[in-house]
Amino acid sequence: MVSGACDSFDLTGRIALVTGGGTGIGRATAELLARRGADLALAGRRTDVLEKAAEEIGAATGRRCVTVPADVTDADQAAAMVDHVADVFGRLDILINNAGRGWHSPLRSMPPDRWRKDVDLNLNAAFYCSQAAYGQLVVSPAGVIINISSLAGMHGTMGVAAYSAAKSGLQMLTRVAAAEWGHRGVRVNAVACGMIATPLARANWAKTGFDAETASRGFPLRRPGRPEEVAETVAFLASDAAAYITGETITVAGGPQLKGMIDTD
Repeated sequence: MVSGACDSFDLTGRIALVTGGGTGIGRATAELLARRGADLALAGRRTDVLEKAAEEIGAATGRRCVTVPADVTDADQAAAMVDHVADVFGRLDILINNAGRGWHSPLRSMPPDRWRKDVDLNLNAAFYCSQAAYGQLVVSPAGVIINISSLAGMHGTMGVAAYSAAKSGLQMLTRVAAAEWGHRGVRVNAVACGMIATPLARANWAKTGFDAETASRGFPLRRPGRPEEVAETVAFLASDAAAYITGETITVAGGPQLKGMIDTD
């Protein structure tokens, strides 16, 4: 890193664990953290995807990048994942709770088991991982948790009620964890993503015929976001540049979607 103003963004020597780290926002975040100097553990359920991402990130950045296959909706697996990372690297400094996904279903016909799975993945998993990581983060000189949330958790989205409710809960989990753990030196923040053009999102848009470009004309920036733009915010929150920020949810969504009464152009 260049000395001076950029020093506070440097993550050299820190160990980061990214759940859902093989694709999309998780993958982009992992690579940026590595470029800033962190060594990495990528967690997820698809071993082949994780290994490919780890190999490519390691080759591109020169940082150590290992994989930890795990289903983070299982508390025991989440705890074993954290223990494995601590065994491999000797400690853990940064936890990115990125694993998440929403399934579309009207409330009137949503099966209860689908609701439970959505909440398990988008809320409970972050709790399991954060609780498991606490013992490591509290002894780190810069323990950080960043939860990847969504605008759906702030305003709600019809058709994804379980996802919206879970992400809203994730943002409150962020606030409470920050309040309880701040005096022990652990910062906890969230990033609420808007319409981000991940490979999975693009595939879903194509499948359903959703026109993201047209829909995003209502955003001040008038385009979907990129995973790398979310990663920049996550990397900032993980760094010493954000040392006095905790308990916050930062929106990365192309600006507020406001309606007006007159033409302002």
